[in-house]
Amino acid sequence: MKRNPAVIIIGAVLLVIVALLLFTFQVRTSEVAVVTTFGKPTRQVTEPSSTPFFKWPWPIQNVYKLDKRIQNFEDKFSETLTADNNNLLTTVYVGWRISDAETFFPKFAGGSITVAEKQLESIVSQAKSAVVGKHPLAHFLNANEKELKFDDIEAEIKALVDSQLKSQNCGIEIKYLGIKRLGLPENVTQAVFDRMTAERKVLADKSQFEGEADAQKIRSTAERRAAEMISGAESEARQIRGRGEAVAANVYPVFQQSPELAKFLLNIEALEASTKERTTLIFDTRTPPFDMFNTLPAPKSAK
Repeated sequence: MKRNPAVIIIGAVLLVIVALLLFTFQVRTSEVAVVTTFGKPTRQVTEPSSTPFFKWPWPIQNVYKLDKRIQNFEDKFSETLTADNNNLLTTVYVGWRISDAETFFPKFAGGSITVAEKQLESIVSQAKSAVVGKHPLAHFLNANEKELKFDDIEAEIKALVDSQLKSQNCGIEIKYLGIKRLGLPENVTQAVFDRMTAERKVLADKSQFEGEADAQKIRSTAERRAAEMISGAESEARQIRGRGEAVAANVYPVFQQSPELAKFLLNIEALEASTKERTTLIFDTRTPPFDMFNTLPAPKSAK
């Protein structure tokens, strides 16, 4: 009996498809594949390929695909005691990924992300409590930003978590870790605020004291310079006065011999000083030295 060629072709295609499904598999860029042989991990595929990967069919081998992208979670907003015996509420955020699928797969119930995060949250909470307990409250809450130690604290928590994951052989890598939220219990909030207010007042008093000290230095310097200038001016004035008195002492006897001539010469000098430049004078002829104009002869009338 002759078979229909179409049936043969369809059967062959189905056979090829079944063979591909049984003997090959592919991996996406966001996945990592773990190949188990008789239930034990024997190979992992971390990078995709343009050609399918070979495997033996079940029950010899099986392929489990895990998400290798970065996973995110936050631990609980929990209360921890600081080094100076203050209660502090903290939340930590974590970004992690699978670094070794062959180790991760049997460790967490067939590669369960949920189970892994549950254990990782426990490790993070313990590390957070240990690190927070080594730092005083002032490293978390402080009016002076230079006293805050967030970067150091986050680095210490991450280093402790990395150490725990390595010692427990979890196949997990922490990509980033940080403090997301801080809080204070109601029974200590007022005490912390009072302490912060007192610290701020100390800083304000210090700044005021330094400002007043600088102002006093400036005032002292200005007063000293003013006194020096006044003293110098008075000394120069005394010298000028002394020279003037010496000249007057020499001239006075001469003036005594002819007072009218002396007065006349002084008036002439005063008038000369008043008219050195091109000047328009408006004066009272009764006021010396301008009273000299009263003694001038009257101008002759023209004939």
